[in-house]
Amino acid sequence: METAAAPPLRDDALARALADRHDDLIALTQDLIRIPTRNPPGENYREICDYLDRRLGRAGFSTELVRAEGTPGDCTAYPRWNIVARREGTRPGDCVHFNSHIDVVEAGHGWTTDPFGGALIDGRIYGRGACDMKGGLAASIIAVEAFLEVFPDFAGAIEISGTADEESGGYGGVAYLAEKGFFSPQRVQHVIIPEPLNKDRVCLGHRGGWWAEIETFGEIAHGSMPFLGDCAVRHMGAVLDRFERDLFPAMAARRTEMPVVPEGARSSTMNINSIHGGQAERPLDSTALPSHCVPDSCRIVIDRRYLIEESHDSVKGEIEGLLEAISDERPKFRYALRELNHVIPSMTDRDAPVAQAVARQIGNVMGKEAEFVASPGSYDQKHIDRIGKLRNCVAYGPGILDLAHKPDEYVGVDDMMQSAEVMARSLIDLLHAEQDP
Repeated sequence: METAAAPPLRDDALARALADRHDDLIALTQDLIRIPTRNPPGENYREICDYLDRRLGRAGFSTELVRAEGTPGDCTAYPRWNIVARREGTRPGDCVHFNSHIDVVEAGHGWTTDPFGGALIDGRIYGRGACDMKGGLAASIIAVEAFLEVFPDFAGAIEISGTADEESGGYGGVAYLAEKGFFSPQRVQHVIIPEPLNKDRVCLGHRGGWWAEIETFGEIAHGSMPFLGDCAVRHMGAVLDRFERDLFPAMAARRTEMPVVPEGARSSTMNINSIHGGQAERPLDSTALPSHCVPDSCRIVIDRRYLIEESHDSVKGEIEGLLEAISDERPKFRYALRELNHVIPSMTDRDAPVAQAVARQIGNVMGKEAEFVASPGSYDQKHIDRIGKLRNCVAYGPGILDLAHKPDEYVGVDDMMQSAEVMARSLIDLLHAEQDP
C-alpha cells in the first residue's frame, strides 16, 4: 500500500468557514444529545425534527416532515416522524443526500456522566447518541452550511434527512421514505450516511442479517414426576448442543471477500439473543415461589449475520436442516421456526463516485490513504439499496465504532471537525464546484 502524500496546507475560504463554526458544532451536537430520542419506544421524534426544521430552515432549506404511519411502533403516543430538507442549486446537477438517524438506544447502566447531558470534557462530547450518530448528523449540517457560504451558486441539490427507528430496523424511517420515492435514483444520485465507522474509513456496506425464533414443545406435568411429561427445555438443549458441535464451527470456517471490520466479523456469525422456557419469571418485587411444573415450551431468538457470498435461502435452510436432523434422532422432538426479520447484504463498489470522492478527501484532509471497510452490522443502506434501488451510497462519519451503545459514549470534537471538512470537500467533488483562493 502506498503512503499518502502529506496534506497541502489549507487556508482557503472553505477551511475558514468551517473553523468559524467550531463552537457552533459543539453546541449543535449538545442540543441534539439533550433531546432523548430513545428507541424503543421512540421518544421525542417530533421534538428533534422540529429542532432540525428550524435549523435547516434558517440555512435556506425547504423542509418536509413525514410521519411513517402504520409502520412498526407508530402510534399516537410514539409517532414515527422524519424530516427531509432540500436546498436547490442555481442550475441543474446531481443531488447529494446526507442521511442520519435521530433515534438512540437506551442509556443502560455504568455511566459516569449524564447520558443526556452532552457534557464537553477534554475535547469530547459525552452522551447517548454522541457517537451513534448525532455527532455525525451535526458534522454533516456544519459541513453543508460551510459549503453553502462558500459556494452559494452551486449546481444540483443538497438534501439532509433525520430519520426514525434505525436502531430497530429503520422501517419507520428510511424504509418508509424509500417506499415513497425519497431515495429514488431520479431524485438522489449520491448518499452519505454519517455513521461512526472511524473518520479515516469509507464504509461500503454491511453483512446480511436473519433473525428467527425457534420454539421447542413438550408436555406439562408435575415437577416431582418429570417422566410423566416432556421437558421442552431439554429439547432446546439438544438444539443448542447441535449449534455448538456443528453450526458454529461451520460458520467460523466461512470467510468473505467483503472488507468487514473487525476481523472476526469476516466470518459468518450467530448470536443467541434470548432464551426462555417454562413459567414466566416472577416480578422483581415478588416473593412468591415457583410452582412445580415440567415446561411445555422453550423459545430462543437467534441473530444470524451472513456474508454476501451466502444467501437467505441457504442460511434459513441450514437451520431447518439442523432441526429436522434432531427431529429424526430425538423422540417426541417438536419445534416451530418463525422468521422475525431479514436484511440482505449490501455493498457499494469502491469505484462508485461517492466512495471515491470521500476517499480522496480523507487523503487531502488527513494525509493518509482511506481504508475501505464493510460494517459487521446493518444500517440504513440496506433500504436505500433494496427499496430505493440506489447503489451509490456509503457510510462515512466521525466517531469510533466500538463506542456505539456503550456507557460513556462520546464523540471527539476534532474528529467531527475533520469529518465535516471531508464531507464539505466531497461536495466540491460531487457537485463540481470551483473555489477561489
